[in-house]
Amino acid sequence: MKQAVYFNDFRDAFVSIRPDNFSRDGLWAIYDYLTELEADTGEELELDVIAICCDYTEDTFAGIVDAYDIDLADVDEDDIPQAIMAYLCDNAGWAVQTDSGFVYANF
Repeated sequence: MKQAVYFNDFRDAFVSIRPDNFSRDGLWAIYDYLTELEADTGEELELDVIAICCDYTEDTFAGIVDAYDIDLADVDEDDIPQAIMAYLCDNAGWAVQTDSGFVYANF
């Protein structure tokens, strides 16, 4: 038996198990990505909060630069978000910018 999961259900599942893993914007980005993935592949996904927390990360610009030792020395300050997005997309395959940073697939 399968059940449709709407954003509020998705968010509530995270709030009950891992309330500090993602911001509301981050959860929206992941929810949109996973629902689009289901539509594109025709396969239903299971809502597994722990697995999602293992597969995706949300971090600040500085946190990502530090974690992956990204060299931004030659990047204009206004272009830093685009440089980080390019790095994440090249390495993670999927990333979305949020108000506080990025949500991306772990790699």
